[in-house]
Amino acid sequence: MLVPLGILSLAGSLPLVIEYLVIAGGGGGGKGDGAGGGAGGYRSSVSGENSGGGSLAESALTLTPGESYAVTVGAGGAGGTSGRGTTGSNSTFSTITSNGGGGGGSGASGNAGLTGGSGGGSINIGTKPAGTANQGFAGGSRVSGLSGAGGGGGGAAQVGQDTQPSSSGVGGDGVSSSITGSAVVRGGGGGTSNAQSNTSGSSGGAGGGGTANGGGTAGTVNTGGGGGGGSGWTASNGASGGSGVVILRYPSRLTITIGAGLTGSTTTVGSNKVTSITSGTGNVSFA
Repeated sequence: MLVPLGILSLAGSLPLVIEYLVIAGGGGGGKGDGAGGGAGGYRSSVSGENSGGGSLAESALTLTPGESYAVTVGAGGAGGTSGRGTTGSNSTFSTITSNGGGGGGSGASGNAGLTGGSGGGSINIGTKPAGTANQGFAGGSRVSGLSGAGGGGGGAAQVGQDTQPSSSGVGGDGVSSSITGSAVVRGGGGGTSNAQSNTSGSSGGAGGGGTANGGGTAGTVNTGGGGGGGSGWTASNGASGGSGVVILRYPSRLTITIGAGLTGSTTTVGSNKVTSITSGTGNVSFA
């Protein structure tokens, strides 16, 4: 006997297609002549927008109603207090993983920058720590000289700036997304400080990179921005990277359950709901 179509579950009878923006934690900036931290890896499936590393949007995920899907929002890496900054933590949603941004190198200790979602800046001439393909760009490097600020941290949309002995480096820019209904740039690399004088250093990349002025400033929370590098003039510490974020967009007929361990909020934008998960580790499900 055929079951009347009208009593079938609407959620269960239609595909559950989820668009996502998954950004990892940014890397911390390095200490003393320190390089900027790299932005957290940036992965997006929003139609008509870019993902990180110059790539086009990825495919949306088709999920099953009622099943649980793991979410982790990566923390930013710590700024260097004796050497380079640490790499940010990964962010995940279901099968999607964005890699933490690489820590910036340190002139104070001679530690090189680290690879990551976007690469941390380098203190080594011509050496640019790589970003992850389709997530972010490489960090900048020194061009010449035995001293001076390290390169700017790589951003989701741009390589970090190289530095001369008397200059500072701008972090690479992030990527703009309108997944929440308004255009927001996220995933900028950290800037670096001028090593030759106690003056303001260069800015972080657009989208959350930490600026560099003396001790530098942290990457903006929930953007995956890299932390600013510390000044060699004042032997300052590097700054921490910004935390990541997981943003999900789905048809308004669906209802999300955000499990224990996660912090998030949901709004309605046109015919869709948008859930922004800003911290924690746990599971979500849809019905």
